[in-house]
This record gives sequence, structure tokens and C-alpha cells, in this order.
Amino acid sequence: MEVTKVGNATRVFKIGEVETKALRGVSLSIESGEFTALVGPSGSGKTTLLQLIGLLDQPTTGTVSINGQDASGLNRNQRADLRKDAIGFVFQFFALIPTLTAYENIEMPLLLNGTKPAQRKTRVNEMLSAVGLTDRAHHRPDQLSGGQQQRVAVARALATNPKLILADEPTANLDTENGKQVMDIMARLNQETGVTFVFATHDPRVISYARRVVTLQDGLIQTDEKIK
Repeated sequence: MEVTKVGNATRVFKIGEVETKALRGVSLSIESGEFTALVGPSGSGKTTLLQLIGLLDQPTTGTVSINGQDASGLNRNQRADLRKDAIGFVFQFFALIPTLTAYENIEMPLLLNGTKPAQRKTRVNEMLSAVGLTDRAHHRPDQLSGGQQQRVAVARALATNPKLILADEPTANLDTENGKQVMDIMARLNQETGVTFVFATHDPRVISYARRVVTLQDGLIQTDEKIK
């Protein structure tokens, strides 16, 4: 089953009279359950492609669909609703709310979705256990290590049972051991739950976990390799 499909997408950024072609006609289909890395040098277009898939941006031309729904004709609020229901995000800088505890950060998307209190409590505790942070539930981000913060971010991304998790350089601010722990957790959750993961990265640690590696350069896909 296709989770997301990008059809001949371009993305042109214009500042004054200067145009930058970040994507030059990219087509990509991601199937349910994949663990895919988008790789390439800085400026290759991988982060731009991830933002299009995540409906954080729109292609200049071309299409993006999520779970079979073409997002091209949706307005901002409709895209936000589709994103909220279908996609979870893990960012390079964790993006946790500093005044909230780990428990409350994970609970936030469930609150926004209108999940009932008893169901929220059960789900948050499930996710804390899944990322090995039950004993850190009531710690704020400044009381957690970088690796622990990223594990909270992973738990938050998965809290609403999205079909797709997008991660932009998820290990860039972590040392080797914490990066490995985060990747081990995401790989295990991918296997256990079937949720699809797509990463934008140039980190060999992340690439080594991928079962599919899509290489971009100069806004085009150069190679698309499935790893057995």
C-alpha cells in the first residue's frame, strides 16, 4: 500500500530576480512499512523533498499525495488536518516544549486530536515504555540528555498512530551511542508497528539502518536502491 507519492515535483525558490531550483522533477513512491533514507550532499534537495512529503511546503509544479489523497488542491487548513492525522515528525533539534515534562510533550498531539483522558494516559505510558523513558516521565527537556530528548520526540511523533514518520537529520545533534539508541528504537518500532519511516540524512549511522536508500543530487534522484 502506498503511503505517499510524489509526482514529477519541482520546487523553485525565488528571491528578487534570483531563482533556485531545489527540486527539478522528482517522482517517488513510498510503500507502507518502509524504512527509507533520503541522502545526498547539502543542497541536494533531500530536506525540500521531505518538507513536500510532510505537507510543510508545496511543490511549484507536480503533485504530492498522502494515503491516496492528492494534497495539491487542499488549502492550508485542509493540509494541516491531513498532516495532523497521517504524519508524525522528528526534528534535528528535538522541538520539545521546554516548560512541559516528557509525559506532557508526548501527550500534546493527543490533546490536539481530542483524545479522551483515559486513552491519553494509556497511550502516553505505552509510548514512554516503548522508548525506555518511563522513569523520566516527569522530567522537563532541560533535565534530559540529548538522546533522551530525541526519544521523547520519537514517542510524541508516534503517539497518534500516524501512518508515516518523517525525520530530518534525527541524529545530527547526538553522539555515537545516543544516535545508535535512537536508531535502534525507531527500527524496532518500524518492525513492531509497521509504521513507515523516511529520513533525510547524510549520517552514515542512519543510512546503515535503512532498507531503501534514495540518493539526491542537484534536485534530482540519482539512485534508488533497496537493501536486502
